[in-house]
Amino acid sequence: MIRTVALDIGETLTHDDRFWASWADWVGVPHHTLSALVGAVVAQGRDHADALRLLHPGIDVAAEYAAREVVGLGQRLGESDLYDDVRPALTSLREQGVRVIVAGNQTATVGKLLRALDLPADLIATSGEWGIAKPDSAFFERLLDVADAPPDETLYVGDHPANDIFPAHHAGLRTAHLRRGPWGCLWADDPAVRDAADWSITSLHDLVAIASP
Repeated sequence: MIRTVALDIGETLTHDDRFWASWADWVGVPHHTLSALVGAVVAQGRDHADALRLLHPGIDVAAEYAAREVVGLGQRLGESDLYDDVRPALTSLREQGVRVIVAGNQTATVGKLLRALDLPADLIATSGEWGIAKPDSAFFERLLDVADAPPDETLYVGDHPANDIFPAHHAGLRTAHLRRGPWGCLWADDPAVRDAADWSITSLHDLVAIASP
């Protein structure tokens, strides 16, 4: 029985097209160049911000975030950044009586932007707001504090094995690996991911059947 479904944000609810395009413009390279570098570091299992460091060794990514905010080029998030299945799938889950939580590695600003979209979720929180980031086990302890369900009745959904599936599995949660975005597609058939994930899914609509009583 699944009583609570918790979902990652980037490449689970939102696609990162605009995010990386804006960074490419900021550092002055073609969109394709940065996109290719993001793919390269993903394949190596590295932090996606390493793509920026490859372009500009020694770049202070946090300082660049702040500089972009100052000139009005900070983070943006709108309806067009959501995958098409987000609203209908989350709505169906809540109609089944499932508690829906959105919790991922994002800034406090993204948390505010997501709440402004009025998503069909009972709680939206980010690592920036909690002061804890995945894959730290404390993130999943905090998640369980707000889940209103025991670990084996709480399902965590995400695309990134190292940040989502492995640590959630180790914390005792049920897990669903989403084949979406570069991380989700690259590692979808990896045996370790298959072992750690209770379900492998291609759409958030699949969660409705998983959580069905």
